[in-house]
Amino acid sequence: MILTFVCIILFSGVYPLVMWGIAQVAPNKGEGFVTKDAAGKNYYSNIAQSFTKDNYFWPRPSAVGYAANGSGGSNKGPDNPDFLKQVQDRIDSFLAHDPDIRRSDIPVDLITASGSGLDPHISVQAAKVQVLRVAKARGLPPERVEALVTGHIEQPMMGMGPERVNVLQLNLDLDKMK
Repeated sequence: MILTFVCIILFSGVYPLVMWGIAQVAPNKGEGFVTKDAAGKNYYSNIAQSFTKDNYFWPRPSAVGYAANGSGGSNKGPDNPDFLKQVQDRIDSFLAHDPDIRRSDIPVDLITASGSGLDPHISVQAAKVQVLRVAKARGLPPERVEALVTGHIEQPMMGMGPERVNVLQLNLDLDKMK
């Protein structure tokens, strides 16, 4: 009985207050980062969005269909036949849309989902491997699109981890290009 009461107090009161307090010192006080497109539509830039057209940079695949209300991975292991087929289908799709790219040049983050299924970032390599497709689809010089990618490279948080590119921010700025 005492353990139940202690757990209720800890997990219903103390823990949520501690998490709320930590969020208050985080950027944007724990709220989502809202970004607007040219038409005034709101997006959360810290949650992945689905882009599938050739004139946009594609994000990481999502095991949850980019639904922010249910994040999660596929929980399929690297030797699971369903997972392997899904990865092969993603590779085939990528190569169909990017015929100038060799299979060995496709970064892993473009064919496997993140643990949450909502990662808004891709690696710099994943962005750069898509430059030719996007430039061709938009009728832009590849150098100009690559310069846009370079301008969107984010440094690692607190110096830990790789550089990355926010796909939503990149695509919104791509839409602003003439």
